[in-house]
Amino acid sequence: MKQLLAFVIMILSFNCYAMAPKLNWDYAVDRAIKRYGLRVEPQLKSYFSKSGVSYPPRDVALLAFKSERKVELWAKNSNQVWKHVHDYPLTGFSGRLGPKLRENDKQIPEGVYRLVNFNPFSSMHLSMMINYPNNFDRQKGYQDGRRNLGNNIFIHGKNLSVGCLAVGDLAIDQLFILARRVGLSHIQVIIAPNDLRKSKPSTSNFAQPRWLPELYNHIAESLKPFGKNKYAA
Repeated sequence: MKQLLAFVIMILSFNCYAMAPKLNWDYAVDRAIKRYGLRVEPQLKSYFSKSGVSYPPRDVALLAFKSERKVELWAKNSNQVWKHVHDYPLTGFSGRLGPKLRENDKQIPEGVYRLVNFNPFSSMHLSMMINYPNNFDRQKGYQDGRRNLGNNIFIHGKNLSVGCLAVGDLAIDQLFILARRVGLSHIQVIIAPNDLRKSKPSTSNFAQPRWLPELYNHIAESLKPFGKNKYAA
């Protein structure tokens, strides 16, 4: 009986220990929202008011274009088309045009992604993790024989990038709060070499994988709900 009781206490202790970091993390996220919300959320709400989308929206899309060095914020509610809300300039950039292929190549990924986690402890002020590598990245990596694809790709503050989307402190404050209000599962992130709604893909002279047209066709299709798409995939 004593052995059984000791076992139960051990299991409960383990579960409490396992949950503690999650609780502390959520608390830190909420503290960040309270700390920066009063300063930046009124401006964020005004962007939505001008665009005709009630705040907070149901769904959010972040469209990042490398050549244009910007991130477009789009949003919509139920039974509503996507509407452009605001643009944020990229404050840092690394790598060339083209997808991320391996760890430490300093490339910003290209593709259709989701946000999967908040990081209130980021050395880049605040950050949100992108689900790179996604299924497409893993599939092509397997086909190519590339094993170490890299990870830890974020949207973050400051003006330094080594493969992430750096948007500066004010922008990440707003996007961090918006993501908390909307929920990460309602946010998509599309990263393209350039605005494929307006022109064909721009590529660097660096060797590119043979499956690149397939990726860019997929990105171009994903961009179609966000204004007129002039690039015929």
